[in-house]
Amino acid sequence: MQKPFTYFSLFVPVLFLSISHAYGQTQQKDTTQKKHSGPVSDSLVLVRDSIQLKTVNINSRKPLIENKNGKVIMNVANSILAAGNTAMEILAKAPGVSIDQEGNISLRGKNGVSIMVNGKLNYLSAAQLAALLRATNSNTIESIELMSQPGSKYDASGSAGIINIKLKKNESYGTNGTLSAGLGYGSFHKSNGGVQLNHRSGQLNIFGNYDYANNKDFQDLAVKRSNLSAGQHTYFNQTGREVTTRNNNTYKAGIDYFINDHNTIGAVFNGYTNYNKGWSDNQTAIGNQPSIIDSTVLALNPVRSHYINQSYNLNYKSVLDTSCQELSADLDFSRFQNNNSSVYNNYFYNSSGLPSKAPLIFRNATPSKVNIWTGKIDYIHPLNAQTKLETGIKSSSVNTKNDFQFENLEGSSWTNDPSQSNTFNYKEQINAAYVNFSKELTSTTLQLGLRAELTHTESNSPTTMSKLTRNYFNVFPNLSVLQKLSESHDLGLSYSMRIDRPDYQSLNPFLYFSDLYTYNQGNPFLSPQYTNAFELTYAYKKTLNVTLGYSHTRDVITTTLLTDTIAKTLIIKDQNLASQQTYNVNASMPVPISKWWNSSNNATVYYTSFKSPGLSGVPFQSGKTTFLLSSIHTFSINPQLSAELSGNYQSAQVYGTYALKPLYSIDLGISRSFANQKASIKVAANDLFNTLRARVSSTIASQDYQLYQKQESRIFRLTFSYNFGSSLIKAVRAHSTGSESEQKRVKSGN
Repeated sequence: MQKPFTYFSLFVPVLFLSISHAYGQTQQKDTTQKKHSGPVSDSLVLVRDSIQLKTVNINSRKPLIENKNGKVIMNVANSILAAGNTAMEILAKAPGVSIDQEGNISLRGKNGVSIMVNGKLNYLSAAQLAALLRATNSNTIESIELMSQPGSKYDASGSAGIINIKLKKNESYGTNGTLSAGLGYGSFHKSNGGVQLNHRSGQLNIFGNYDYANNKDFQDLAVKRSNLSAGQHTYFNQTGREVTTRNNNTYKAGIDYFINDHNTIGAVFNGYTNYNKGWSDNQTAIGNQPSIIDSTVLALNPVRSHYINQSYNLNYKSVLDTSCQELSADLDFSRFQNNNSSVYNNYFYNSSGLPSKAPLIFRNATPSKVNIWTGKIDYIHPLNAQTKLETGIKSSSVNTKNDFQFENLEGSSWTNDPSQSNTFNYKEQINAAYVNFSKELTSTTLQLGLRAELTHTESNSPTTMSKLTRNYFNVFPNLSVLQKLSESHDLGLSYSMRIDRPDYQSLNPFLYFSDLYTYNQGNPFLSPQYTNAFELTYAYKKTLNVTLGYSHTRDVITTTLLTDTIAKTLIIKDQNLASQQTYNVNASMPVPISKWWNSSNNATVYYTSFKSPGLSGVPFQSGKTTFLLSSIHTFSINPQLSAELSGNYQSAQVYGTYALKPLYSIDLGISRSFANQKASIKVAANDLFNTLRARVSSTIASQDYQLYQKQESRIFRLTFSYNFGSSLIKAVRAHSTGSESEQKRVKSGN
């Protein structure tokens, strides 16, 4: 079969011609200067200079939560409670965001959130995305943007919207940077440190950072369930603890070269190297009655994992003429290498506590490689002062290779089990083009966009001789209208259609064991899910913001927890249910209580329902109303001393086949600055009262299980940071070199 056409053949020559044009402009300017050179007595020469200003302390700062241009912005750089935390921990406190025990992120009750870092969409699965977010230190984050209705310029993936994590970047002239270090303790130690450097002079800007984190944490698990097979009940009572040590190393280096006032070219290299090791200790008591134990299984399972990622980016931006036409291009390559290895030591005992049979010991290794190529070109044409046209093309190519090795311990040697070993390869190619039209009238702003995406996928398992090829083409419209009713009142209406493709690990048919009776299984027959979403927004004086939303998703990808009554096991598996409907109301409002006390408050209420004509052979339906509350209070005690208090509450909710009981927590932090505001010390306590814990039960009447999960959440942190270097005023002309490539759906470990 002939592969779909890609835009890479267009990307390089267009980029080359654009740079050549920019270089020609510079050469022409130099030639003109040479033609007019000579001893002219009345010549006037203007020399650009940088002036060192005296230090001026500005005590005002951005609010923690802002609503701007259809986005909810969380200014992480200003948060005391963010210090020493990871991006994952900060996201869990963002307005309208909830994260389950597996690291799956939802926004206003909807799963399917796409995560971007500096405008780059990440092709990572939930587990690998969780690893990346846990490896990203808060000291490197400037802000987090929540977009529930992104425009056609953005990729169509992400039915719940897009979350963009913007990292810090200093463009001031001279050499400057930040040093940071932190310690933490909950039940185990934590430590982190990092350095950020930036140097800018003339036409050159060089930047980079390195961050290290060493975190040890635990997770307690308890599962009670019963299994009915052939009229006989079997009761399982499982308890266990998992302890993991994570060593995360993240790094970035980049350069921007300002060819002239209108053209910039840049290159960025970044990546991470993560080493995880740990063990889990599980005990499963089994009996025919809840209070009687017939047998016990003890499992001692050491786990090791190693994750490596390198990403390379070339970017170019040109302002073509005085009408501010813009052309930008990006080329990205990313490589992920992941390796997980686990040993399962299972020991069997009878009701008297004596060994009942020989131990069962096996191990598996899951090495995988993922290569991602992406290229994109964007063009902006202002037709006049009120009208703008944007268009662009993008192509991405993803190639994954997975090898699952299952071995049994026989005597003193390991023997491969071919019946449980497998290989799985997956290829995906997406070619996209978009156009976006926006116009500002006297009191109305109109935006209309259309994005087309052609997708080609190939999944292949050589071991089982199975191969599945898919080709599908989709058009994704979006529309938004903003009406200014008066100086104080704004009303907006928006619509968008979006898609979520299954991540690579969900398609992988391998079995991943938690223990002998609980495992995850991939589903190679998962289909994409499609969402139509509507939003009505109201803003009062840019303070009170209210949003009413409705979305309908077909073929919704849902994580299901089902019981295999024959094997007496609990299976965790992603499946396509028929539909999901979500209604939500969101309200946010800052409330200044006094000159020194301000608060940001957010409330979300949503109802989510799921339907399927056949799940485990019977019709399925579930739904529940849930509300999320968050309130962040900042206290400016004096110019050097400040404090922060936040509270979060999530009521009981239902998602697919499982129900989750309420979650709530309170965080507290204090910050003291000194050395003329260049240095600061922050002390913070996350989940001060140690209340965060997950309690899950089944929404299917025939499935009987209760799951309790408690992660280490009460952590006390001490963080120090110091800013050093030049404070020269930066150039008036600002520039942006971020690309929008992607890496979202790989696995990289927790």
